[in-house]
Amino acid sequence: MAQVSDHGGGVRSIEVPIPDNPLGHTLVYVVDTDRGPVLIDTGWDDPDSWDTLAEGLLACGTRVSEIHGVVITHHHPDHHGLSGKVREASGAWIAMHAADASIVRRTRENRPERWFAYMAAKLAASGAPEEHVAPLREARTSVRRPSTLPGFTPALPDREIVPGELLALPGRRLRAIWTPGHTPGHVCLHLEEDHPDRLPGHGRLFSGDHLLPRITPHIGLYEDPDDATVTDPLGDYLDSLERVGRLDPAEVLPAHQHTFADASSRVRELLAHHEERLTGLLSLLSTPLTPWQLAERMEWNRPWDQIPYGSRNIAVSEAEAHVRRLVKLGRAEAVAGSDPVTYIAV
Repeated sequence: MAQVSDHGGGVRSIEVPIPDNPLGHTLVYVVDTDRGPVLIDTGWDDPDSWDTLAEGLLACGTRVSEIHGVVITHHHPDHHGLSGKVREASGAWIAMHAADASIVRRTRENRPERWFAYMAAKLAASGAPEEHVAPLREARTSVRRPSTLPGFTPALPDREIVPGELLALPGRRLRAIWTPGHTPGHVCLHLEEDHPDRLPGHGRLFSGDHLLPRITPHIGLYEDPDDATVTDPLGDYLDSLERVGRLDPAEVLPAHQHTFADASSRVRELLAHHEERLTGLLSLLSTPLTPWQLAERMEWNRPWDQIPYGSRNIAVSEAEAHVRRLVKLGRAEAVAGSDPVTYIAV
């Protein structure tokens, strides 16, 4: 049975399962508009997830074929995965920020072996041992065509979410807030309407993965292999957090876990968490370390030898995002001539 919650004011949520993932589910929000229901995110592309979404919509008094539009907070498959199927079934439009739309386009256009080659080179440059990089090198030569690989053909959006502007949702005031960090084009959505229960604050915030009640979202590196620009995703995330805190919403409706109030307190907790982590990394960098070596020494939710292969890749990108922030702040620097590059506190 689909788990559906009514948040009042023409907003409901459906718990759409994420297969084999400790998060459990994505909260897909159904927002009533004068043109029909609009979804905020859609959930993972999986038959059970699709069935749950369809059942949940029926419980909300509508159906997939009646969806007017889909607003995507960010391109990750637990948020964007079912968007294409929803559009096929309903003719709905799909809206996404341009930065994440670019990643979707690049994913569709590039053959998977090129992605595997890029990842292998990226991990090798971070100091990953050859036994970790080898599977990616092997996958590069044996991968099938992208049309046969799940996750390599996410739906292209047909509308752009423009930061600061109201979305074209008749009868609603939903404003896009650009919140990069978790992904380059992540957006939160500020429902600029009185809270149905008259809670103090300014409207409600659909926060995607940017602001979660008990989870610190991963800070991702999503770089174009053809672009040598050095990004600062952690700096972007911290700036975005402060911007969201100033909105002072009455309630936060996140994509995982549960709704909560007092966004500003949660923002302060996350800012303090990352400052504490940066300070800890400076201690580790009293001797030169590669991003891989740094990730091995950082504190995670389990010991390094128990972290699965794919999660180690995520951990290394998280470590590198933090190192880039330290370098930008002038608190660390790359060691000249090191290969793979090592960093040291200054």
